Amino acid sequence: MKTELTDVTETQKTITIEIPSDVVDAEIDRIARGYTKQAKLPGFRPGKVPQTVIKQRFRNEIMHDVMHGLIPRAIEEALQERGIEPVDTPNIKDVALEEGQPLRFTAAIETVPPFDPGDLSSVTLRPAKAEVTEEMVDETMKHLRERAAKYETVDSRPVSESDTALVDLHRTMPGRELEHHHDISVDMTSPANPPGFAANLVGMNIGEEKTFTIHFPASYPSPELADKEVTYSVTLKSLHTKTLPELDDEFAKDVGDFESLAALRDRVRSDMQAEAEEKGRRQVRTDLLRQLSQRIAFDLPASLVDREMDRRLEEFARQLMSQNVDPRHAGIDWAEFREAQREPARSAVASALVLDEVARREQITVTPEDVDKEIEQFAARAGKAPAALRAQLEKEGGISRLYAGLRREKAVDLAMSRAKMTSD
Repeated sequence: MKTELTDVTETQKTITIEIPSDVVDAEIDRIARGYTKQAKLPGFRPGKVPQTVIKQRFRNEIMHDVMHGLIPRAIEEALQERGIEPVDTPNIKDVALEEGQPLRFTAAIETVPPFDPGDLSSVTLRPAKAEVTEEMVDETMKHLRERAAKYETVDSRPVSESDTALVDLHRTMPGRELEHHHDISVDMTSPANPPGFAANLVGMNIGEEKTFTIHFPASYPSPELADKEVTYSVTLKSLHTKTLPELDDEFAKDVGDFESLAALRDRVRSDMQAEAEEKGRRQVRTDLLRQLSQRIAFDLPASLVDREMDRRLEEFARQLMSQNVDPRHAGIDWAEFREAQREPARSAVASALVLDEVARREQITVTPEDVDKEIEQFAARAGKAPAALRAQLEKEGGISRLYAGLRREKAVDLAMSRAKMTSD
């Protein structure tokens, strides 16, 4: 077998391969014999069709099988000889296949070149502060009080600024189909309401319908609404007034197994402290990955970046569906959203490559026991049996991804242990 490797860039290569004609003809004959055993052609007994007839009658099918049998093996052999590991399926082109002639083709390959991840002790990290103030505890207690509010139906007066209204609404905006929403609960005091929406409901009576237009400011957080005019047609169906409980020992007992309001505050403070510390650890980890990603000096393989962009898009779509939002009708420009993920995806791919190289150089391994423990934890969170989850992962090819993920996590732990922590 003849091979010729061409370096297009550091990560892109093409390899031209020529498989000798005797190997090609032997494969054609082997596959043709298989067709002979199964072929049913008029005028011939089963299994007695001449091979010349078989090759003519099933030429396209035989050549297809020959290519799929010889090309992958030839590519694997050529790459192993050169120590090249592709990051994606090679792109095959310029295939020339004829009986009695060598099989020639070219494969375009993306790979990661050898690189030095650098000295991990040169990474400098600053631990995040995890301070919980009494004001922060007060705010959480306020939210707990809001969640425990009781609502009483009101039918004798118009909507006030402190009510909760149940409405049907229709929403229209340029370039979009009319949207219908039924039985929407509107807390008039909620900061999440569209700007000016609640103010337009004040004074309405039950059964009344009102149409109004809101111009969203250019700085509005949702890009699909920023600097847009939206018209609402709202029908008030019912009205409720909110009564907040007193913050006392009885409130604490209603919330949970707490003897007093002080005990509830202590638990809230403790939970907030744990959450703040976990947030701090995530921030330090993010900073570590950012610094590691900057150690990649070559252009990243495009297929890896595209794959990560697609993963992020799919993950966001799943989040919407978990909130009962149909991604197809969420008013999102998905092409624009995907492109916005390019830089975060590049950073994620770069840090993953560095972690993989650290794991390789440091001979970090993942044991079957590590994987079993991870599956058990996943299963507990998902409410599934570990055996069922493992079977699902094996079916979807997820076990190898689990090994890779755990290996990277161990590399993160190693990098964290060697990094310099500073309070400056």
